[in-house]
Amino acid sequence: MNIVIVESAAKAKTINKYLGSGFKVIPSYGHVRDLPSKDGSVEPDRDFVMHWDVDPRAAKVMREIADAVREADKLILATDPDREGEAISWHILQVLDQKRALRKGVPVERVTFNAVTRDAVLSAMKHPRTIDAPLVEAYLARRALDYLVGFTLSPVLWRKLPGARSAGRVQSVALRLVCDREAEIEAFRSEEYWTIEALLATAKGEEVRSRLAAIDGQTLKKLDIKDGASALAIKAAIEKGDFRVTLVEKKAAKRNPFPPFTTSTMQMDASRKLGFSAKQTMNVAQRLYEGVDIGGETVGLITYMRTDGVQIVPEAVAEIRRVIEAEYGKRYTPFAREYKTKAKNAQEAHEAVRPTDPRRTPDSMRRYLQKDQAALYDLIWKRTVASQMAPADIEQTTAHIEVRGRDGKTYGLRATGSVILFDGFLKLYEEGRDDRQSAARGKDDTAESGDDTSRRLPALAAGDRLKDKEIATDQHFTQPPPRFSEATLVKRMEELGIGRPSTYASTLAVLVEREYVRMDRKRLIPEDKGRLVIAFLESFFRRYVEFDFTADLEEKLDLISDGKLEWKDVLRDFWRDFTGAVDDIKDLRVSEVLDALNEILGPHIFPPKEDGGDPRGCPSCGAGRLSLKVGRFGAFIGCSNYPECRFTRQFTEPQGADAEAAAPEGKLLGYDPETGLAVTLRTGRFGPYVQLGEPADDEKPKRASVPKGIDAATLDLERALQLLALPREIGLHPETGQPITAGIGRYGPFVLHEGTYANLESLEDVFTIGINRAVAVLAEKAAGGKGKWSRPKAQVLKDLGEHTEGGKVEVLSGRYGPYVKHGSVNATLPKGRDPAALTLAEAVELLAARAAQGGGKRGKPKKAPAKSPAKKAAPAANGTAKRGPLKKPAKSRAKTGQPEPAAE
Repeated sequence: MNIVIVESAAKAKTINKYLGSGFKVIPSYGHVRDLPSKDGSVEPDRDFVMHWDVDPRAAKVMREIADAVREADKLILATDPDREGEAISWHILQVLDQKRALRKGVPVERVTFNAVTRDAVLSAMKHPRTIDAPLVEAYLARRALDYLVGFTLSPVLWRKLPGARSAGRVQSVALRLVCDREAEIEAFRSEEYWTIEALLATAKGEEVRSRLAAIDGQTLKKLDIKDGASALAIKAAIEKGDFRVTLVEKKAAKRNPFPPFTTSTMQMDASRKLGFSAKQTMNVAQRLYEGVDIGGETVGLITYMRTDGVQIVPEAVAEIRRVIEAEYGKRYTPFAREYKTKAKNAQEAHEAVRPTDPRRTPDSMRRYLQKDQAALYDLIWKRTVASQMAPADIEQTTAHIEVRGRDGKTYGLRATGSVILFDGFLKLYEEGRDDRQSAARGKDDTAESGDDTSRRLPALAAGDRLKDKEIATDQHFTQPPPRFSEATLVKRMEELGIGRPSTYASTLAVLVEREYVRMDRKRLIPEDKGRLVIAFLESFFRRYVEFDFTADLEEKLDLISDGKLEWKDVLRDFWRDFTGAVDDIKDLRVSEVLDALNEILGPHIFPPKEDGGDPRGCPSCGAGRLSLKVGRFGAFIGCSNYPECRFTRQFTEPQGADAEAAAPEGKLLGYDPETGLAVTLRTGRFGPYVQLGEPADDEKPKRASVPKGIDAATLDLERALQLLALPREIGLHPETGQPITAGIGRYGPFVLHEGTYANLESLEDVFTIGINRAVAVLAEKAAGGKGKWSRPKAQVLKDLGEHTEGGKVEVLSGRYGPYVKHGSVNATLPKGRDPAALTLAEAVELLAARAAQGGGKRGKPKKAPAKSPAKKAAPAANGTAKRGPLKKPAKSRAKTGQPEPAAE
């Protein structure tokens, strides 16, 4: 029996059908080993020895593989055809060697296929090879770099910037891009400018739209007409003038089709056209690659989706051309187009993402696919087929027009038109566009430029006279550069050479999960926490967030995978400089760090005042200076005269109504009818609150936080008084005669009677619930269980297995969302994170971060099961495994989402 190892169960089932009864195909479900999320997993002092643990989830799978291999005639490693797939095969072989599962003399083969089709799989089986040692070494270098950066830099962040989560080699550079763009937007100052358009008519009454382009032979620049008065003066000068055509230029142009998709271009276009996130695109593409059920047979519809390559194999090109000719005719099928891959390392540049069989049109496949699968397949199919179609023929026409103004000046206007003579590939596909402003880097205005693609000018000739039907003056303002979308950020990262196709989606997901950025209308906006981290890194680790440094490392990793560079040399060079930078900051006091951050973030956190006053002057005491402060819950702004002055505010300067609330005297809502004291809305370091009166004789005034669910901007006096009146006495319990009260607590709205709490469904219930319903709610609570404030038992959503320190790790459902638990340490899952997809490694990292912040107490964990000597032994140095491949360590696949080091 021949044993074949693949990565997914879906592929295993399909490939088993192709290979027949002499083969048994077993899925590994991705990576089987990983670096433990703790210190010492990579030891630079021992020549970068790497210590690996078998993932508890994978232990059962590895037992199954080991049992099958013991009786095997041959072991075939058929994991994915990229750096990660090569590493998974290497890991599996290492574990099997440690278990002594492979009998002496049993051949081990490595096969790769770019599509899950019968022909591709059978062809791969005829061309086996050994594990590619340089490819594995490139993986090891990347994994070690990510681990060393994450597990060295993150603790520095925790100590110097409470509330910061982590830093990473690629993650931090991507975050810098988002933060730099936000700083550009904040620094941008809009400028007014005007344009003048003339609607002209020929002698036959045909309309010609033109725009003022020159005055007295001088070409107008965009901002030359600065105000409405100037624009109106020009309008008055040329109105009812003698407009004449001076020159007509016609130019033929060809528009060539786009190359087929790489990973990044697929993510970009799916974002623009379908609204997919990078992660969603990869998940859907994975399902299309692994196969869908078509008439009882599982078929892989697209080729492998992680690629830098744009080339397509000749036989596939021939099939695509036959489809084009049959569907659109010979005119649309000129010559076979050959696209060249720009990747520096062609060894890793696989075929482009394309349909495995172009005869499977999107319409014919739609009934077999889910909605998102059908949409992405349609995009891939059209892009691929269009890449082999004829170019579009376009005729571009420009007419130059002059008029003598009443002021004696000569004004030049220009009319442009463009018409598609032959649509070519445009009949099938046109690439989605980013914001027009994005291309112009904030210099253009969308109102200024129309789309002349399909505008045809009437027949014009030099000397023709035109009459003006209307002269329009239009006001515009320059626009700041737009915030990045996922598509435009991926595009920028690719341009800079940062990251790899397999890491873009996970890198962006990590930034959102760690609350460094947020998505707003599909735009990436940096959170204050993210800006703080980047400011820290730029101040003390600037070299490691520079674009060229990160791109240079990527290039070195490519050279390693091409066998042209020794991987440990790269690690030594990096580690020598990196540890020096870390040592330089170890003894820095937090106050010194905050001084540096005040300087860098000044324009953001201390914006200029309209009256020209000191932006950092304390608005409360007038004598102190505002500065960044750090507390248990992160950063905030406070006065240097603390504790005499207790003014604080949130990180970002409030705007509009929030600014009123942030003022020392707060925003006056009205007066309490009972006491006559002022009721004000204020903003503190923990958010908005209402206050009754002012401090007097060291007595603090009554205050109440504005809870989530109430918009502080629309808060009125009536609701403020209700909040200040909490807890509210509802009435006396009919059985005990004791009062029942309603209030808002740590776990939301509640009613309370003799120490027993019961949850209320909504915030509004706190203010409206009556005695009868309150008694009923308390009775329901009593029926569900006795005692004081006994929350419902958390439901176990997923058992992740044993922690490396012993004791099980579980995902539980909590009142405020899912969380992971180990011993007495709980860690909340990041927003938007799917509990079902969480891995043990990710959970351990979350728990470690929570414990580092003082969360929970680590009781004595259950004694970990004894490990075999083979597992404790350090991996071998450079060399080959007993049965052919190299013997070295590796990383966790990008799609597992591993803690920061793994996610780069």
